[in-house]
Amino acid sequence: MWTCIKCSYAYNRLWLQTCEMCEAKVEQQQQQQQAETPRDEPWTCKKCTLVNYSTAMACVVCGGSKLKSISSIEDMTLRKGEFWTCSHCTLKNSLHSPVCSACKSLRQPQLSMAMEAVRERPDGQSYEEQDASAAPGGSSGGVEVKTPTSLNLPLPPVSLPMPLLQIPAASAPGHRGSRSPSPRMQQQQQLPPLQQQQQLQQRSSSGAIPKRHSTGGSIVPRNISIAGLASYNIQQGQGVASASVAVAGVGPTASSSSSSSTAKKWQCPACTYENCAASVVCDICSSPRGLATAVLGEALARKSIRVALTPADIRQESKLMENLRQLEETEALTKWQNIIQYCRDNNELFVDDSFPPAPKSLYYNPAGGAAEGNPVVQWRRPHEINCDGGAYPPWAVFRTPLPSDICQGVLGNCWLLSALAVLAEREDLVKEVLVTKEICGQGAYQVRLCKDGKWTTVLVDDLLPCDKRGHLVYSQAKRKQLWVPLIEKAVAKIHGCYEALVSGRAIEGLATLTGAPCESIPLQASSLPMPSEDELDKDLIWAQLLSSRCVRFLMGASCGGGNMKVDEEEYQQKGLRPRHAYSVLDVKDIQGHRLLKLRNPWGHYSWRGDWSDDSSLWTDDLRDALMPHGASEGVFWISFEDVLNYFDCIDICKVRSGWNEVRLQGTLQPLCSISCVLLTVLEPTEAEFTLFQEGQRNSEKSQRSQLDLCVVIFRTRSPAAPEIGRLVEHSKRQVRGFVGCHKMLERDIYLLVCLAFNHWHTGIEDPHQYPQCILAIHSSKRLLVEQISPSPHLLADAIISLTLTKGQRHEGREGMTAYYLTKGWAGLVVMVENRHENKWIHVKCDCQESYNVVSTRGELKTVDSVPPLQRQVIIVLTQLEGSGGFSIAHRLTHRLANSRGLHDWGPPGATHCPPIENVHGLHAPRLIT
Repeated sequence: MWTCIKCSYAYNRLWLQTCEMCEAKVEQQQQQQQAETPRDEPWTCKKCTLVNYSTAMACVVCGGSKLKSISSIEDMTLRKGEFWTCSHCTLKNSLHSPVCSACKSLRQPQLSMAMEAVRERPDGQSYEEQDASAAPGGSSGGVEVKTPTSLNLPLPPVSLPMPLLQIPAASAPGHRGSRSPSPRMQQQQQLPPLQQQQQLQQRSSSGAIPKRHSTGGSIVPRNISIAGLASYNIQQGQGVASASVAVAGVGPTASSSSSSSTAKKWQCPACTYENCAASVVCDICSSPRGLATAVLGEALARKSIRVALTPADIRQESKLMENLRQLEETEALTKWQNIIQYCRDNNELFVDDSFPPAPKSLYYNPAGGAAEGNPVVQWRRPHEINCDGGAYPPWAVFRTPLPSDICQGVLGNCWLLSALAVLAEREDLVKEVLVTKEICGQGAYQVRLCKDGKWTTVLVDDLLPCDKRGHLVYSQAKRKQLWVPLIEKAVAKIHGCYEALVSGRAIEGLATLTGAPCESIPLQASSLPMPSEDELDKDLIWAQLLSSRCVRFLMGASCGGGNMKVDEEEYQQKGLRPRHAYSVLDVKDIQGHRLLKLRNPWGHYSWRGDWSDDSSLWTDDLRDALMPHGASEGVFWISFEDVLNYFDCIDICKVRSGWNEVRLQGTLQPLCSISCVLLTVLEPTEAEFTLFQEGQRNSEKSQRSQLDLCVVIFRTRSPAAPEIGRLVEHSKRQVRGFVGCHKMLERDIYLLVCLAFNHWHTGIEDPHQYPQCILAIHSSKRLLVEQISPSPHLLADAIISLTLTKGQRHEGREGMTAYYLTKGWAGLVVMVENRHENKWIHVKCDCQESYNVVSTRGELKTVDSVPPLQRQVIIVLTQLEGSGGFSIAHRLTHRLANSRGLHDWGPPGATHCPPIENVHGLHAPRLIT
């Protein structure tokens, strides 16, 4: 076979003298080829750039064709931004061509073409200059962008970066905007206008379209201001960017050249439905009639601001954790040196006035704590403290830190000391926490902690709480070491007082001390996150524990906590303390036995069951292998089966070296609580995502209000205007201090959505009081991250996609499906899908028998009218208090209707009860696409 150099057809038979496609003669092509390329000259392969001998017909390295490399055929591939799509046959044509090369239709200046003037490239630059020279003149009835000629309306400041709002392109008048010509529409266009309207009203109402499971397209919010001619003036620095947008062909007086049939209709720019001239809003999606003007103006305004920024202003790159730590320690060292120099010059010892040696550093309520019998009588420096052994040895910050060094005091903070005991298994990790590693004569020490997901270097003095005999009241370390009481004091300082450290989970202590991603493995069936899991997979849990130990992850175990029913007497007989945290020091699968090595932070009170120190199950070989130095006080071995019986979860802290991290701060605003991050993965990477909420220990436990947190990851196509794509991964939805998830990510663009709902109707109006959150991203490879302001309905699209993928389906009636997220989601999510083409579905959801839950609608009983071919999130119920139980009871009633009004189910003219104006971003109906 031979390839034609004129049309590039490569399957011409050898005996043919002309091309089968374009009938070009082979002799002429050979002559042209010989004239262009001398026979004796080498040629360069276009594929790999290797220079080949003239006699070679293919590249000796990559096999690239010589013909393709030496021919002067123009590459006809149309890339993104270089074509326009024909509205009749969907062929992609060059921007230089005013007519379609297939069906010869004229290029229509649609809304999408006007939007091309403001679209952006992923790197923040604009395509506008590229397209301006190629754009042909528009015909009447289209959309054109003009210079401002009238009133300038100032826009409010726009927070950056702002994604462009995408809407489906509206077709020219007379076309439905479908991807292929509709015979029914063509026939309708030939009818008089009155017959068209009658035929539209007489369409069959019996059918429902097949089910679709993708998320809905964007419908622009109804509260966008509408104007026939809007001009925008935005001041950015010293430059002024202004644009005026005129939309023709939308109203009944659009264009004199339009036909009489189209003059009596207008086409919705959001869903392309043709409405009668009397309608002010779309009959299908309720979008305003003059919507296109506002959307284009907003897009132009945002573009004028974004082009003034460089990508470095809005993007961050994850960095090696070791490098970040060294940088922070260098900055902290400078501050510490200044304090030391001041103390030396004035011959003083350092006293931390922000955490003074006073009752307010001990209790939330200093007066009440002192009245109840305060064991702390005085504050002493290390050389003044009375301890066993007298003055020898001298005090030191470290003497080879060991887990057995830790002794708990009267404070109920075993969660922190348990984490410290786990950390002490690796001396390098303990020394990373304490920046000041030697005794300081001036009494100033620095501790590096990760509070609520945010790294901070804490400055403390060495004045420690003591009793009347001069002994330490709170935790201490044996062998006169300071690392334990100093770290405890630093953690107390960042949370406000020592009382704030009472009660907690080991996973919180591990996250605070290491900043690494943490995961909790439930050991009880009642704690399983997903409803499909009816029983524990013990082998999988054991495999997780073994693999975590092999890579030296840190682990802690929670005894008798969570929802477990605890028999105090049985636990005491076994030597265990319920609601207590233990350190997991080792995991062994030896001689057919599955054993774990645990440590009680108290340093005593050990396990008395099977495999305890005096158990008859021990053989000499096993003792030599697992206890070569004999038994240790507070350290014991226990079988995996007993761990499953008496412990509720095991916390794993994934400490790694050589990984990258980036931390982003956000706000979870009530009624539109969503924080979005655009993630660009340049090469396949393993990633951990953790979402923290701030300040949970800075108030008394009775006043704490934890949020329901959830992290969801979607694929997305356009970084300039991110939309919800396929669900990739999600964390548990829990009322906890933090949640997280783990995923192997391929090279792509992802959208991270951070969710919280149970604070929506708490009456918080001051923006300074909105809950703050921190998103920590750890990855094996470097990533690009960018915080973005989401489009108005991105929250609804995210919940709909999550519910479609993970929810339980219930076929309520023909053309309707209800989806539920219940067990394992800290509440309830109800979403209804209406697949009818011209019928509304009225949905009544009654959850009034639920307790300890809060509704995003503000009420536990709702009534909604779901429009045709749309989905709606009906209600989101959330557990209010994380420590207490909650109950969900819901009843769904529905009926078909020929109009949008609720009639006897609600107030006159209402479509949603209670109204959804203030929660429009979550509960607005969304198109099925």
